[in-house]
Amino acid sequence: MSKSYVSFVEIEKKPKTSLFAVNSKSSGERLGIVKWHSIWRQYCFFPEASTLWSHGCLGEIMMFIMSLMSIRRAEE
Repeated sequence: MSKSYVSFVEIEKKPKTSLFAVNSKSSGERLGIVKWHSIWRQYCFFPEASTLWSHGCLGEIMMFIMSLMSIRRAEE
């Protein structure tokens, strides 16, 4: 079982999309946001300046975005 280092908190709900804070589980600090990028027609991660990312944390974000995209496609 792998340890989770980030949490995702919905901070804004729109009719078709949502905005999520990506927070550190250890400090509670906001590390970035996941939101809909209309030009690319997909959810994307927007990191805060001067943050560092391990492959484990990036993998968690990737899996979260993939689940959001699966839900989005199912609703279309």
